[in-house]
Amino acid sequence: MNGTILVVDDDPGVRRLITATLHDVGGFRLEEASSGLQALVTAVDVRPEIVFLDYEMPDLDGPETCRRLRSDPVTADATIIMLTGMADAPAQDRAADAGADLFLTKPFSPLQLLTLVDELAARPR
Repeated sequence: MNGTILVVDDDPGVRRLITATLHDVGGFRLEEASSGLQALVTAVDVRPEIVFLDYEMPDLDGPETCRRLRSDPVTADATIIMLTGMADAPAQDRAADAGADLFLTKPFSPLQLLTLVDELAARPR
């Protein structure tokens, strides 16, 4: 799997942590978006294989962004990992109902990110 990872979070520090951690991992190209609306536009352009998507964002929240990514044939097959500071079941259920593949609770370690991306890269497409 050599493709693009799209990192979507309204917090530039979180985007920096993820992109710095995944820099040069598995030959992936890294792209960033700071909002759900920007993510939708960017995703159509870059066709990411993996999307790290923040749950809470001001313009369009993660679940709704996820739902829209899933409804677009260009982005429907991306692996979507929902990022959130909320570990409660309703948030996870809402993310899963929107089409998220995985759920990662903040704060997470760089090692968790690396392990997750390695596991995803090893999956047959």
